[in-house]
Amino acid sequence: MDVGQPSIDQIRIFLAVVDEGTFNGAARRLGRAISVVSYGISNLEAQLGVALFDREGSRKPQLTEAGRAVLASARAVADDVDALMARVRGHNQGLEAELTLAVDVMFPTETLARLLQDFLMAFPTVDLRLHVEALGAVAGQLLDGQADLAITGAVLVDDPALDRMAIGTVELVPVAAPGHPLARMAPVPPGTGRQYLQLVLTDRSALTQGRDFSVLAARTWRLGDLGAKHALLRQGIGWGNMPRHVVADDLGSGRLVHLAMPEGAEIVYPIHAQWRRDSPAGPARTWLLERLMAKDCARDAARRSGDAPSS
Repeated sequence: MDVGQPSIDQIRIFLAVVDEGTFNGAARRLGRAISVVSYGISNLEAQLGVALFDREGSRKPQLTEAGRAVLASARAVADDVDALMARVRGHNQGLEAELTLAVDVMFPTETLARLLQDFLMAFPTVDLRLHVEALGAVAGQLLDGQADLAITGAVLVDDPALDRMAIGTVELVPVAAPGHPLARMAPVPPGTGRQYLQLVLTDRSALTQGRDFSVLAARTWRLGDLGAKHALLRQGIGWGNMPRHVVADDLGSGRLVHLAMPEGAEIVYPIHAQWRRDSPAGPARTWLLERLMAKDCARDAARRSGDAPSS
């Protein structure tokens, strides 16, 4: 048996009856006459070749087995059409279809999650691509045209194509497992840190190739993943600098020890918003940039963790 193709209007009438529970309720919701609703359901049933509602007697219309079978698909079709219309309206208003954000791995994840939750509420039709990188690779995403906006860290790429704005700081602290020799020294004698293996975050970007940042030790292991560095530190493999918000629980439980390094017991790691000046600023990117610059996101997150960066 051939099945006819229902219209989106018929599908919306069907869903209105399901949601309201009565034909009268669906008519009020849609602003239609009840006869129009009844006619629409009858036509839809005729096209599909099935009864969607049991309307015997004076009872409220009840979904038949066939009605229950097509309900999920009907909602999916209506949702897809709504999304299509929202995207077209957004396009006509200059709204981006997609936005790519590159973020320095040191930026607090919880702060980023809250920011993107608000972004989703403000721009439900804009698809987001998120790249988490380290050091110069973040700005490299902008220069390569792979990102529309970046949250960069201490490594600033001075390129005339890029603009930036300071938005906060993250505090880095030197740490090691409690069994590490440096953890047993309070304070650590000057120059002693150079004698022990240091775990160092590195990146794949040619922009920072051959450059070291906060490296003291003569021997280093270079890691491209902050999570891997964290795990190795907890295993007692070397020492290294970590964002305080990442290791706060470890410091509290004693799984890691804050080293009293004479070269500095903490490092202020600046955070910037950065973007290409020749990139068109659509509504979604403008909103996100304004939110980043509206308050000190990184410092605010550090306060919530219970340890505000020292001034």
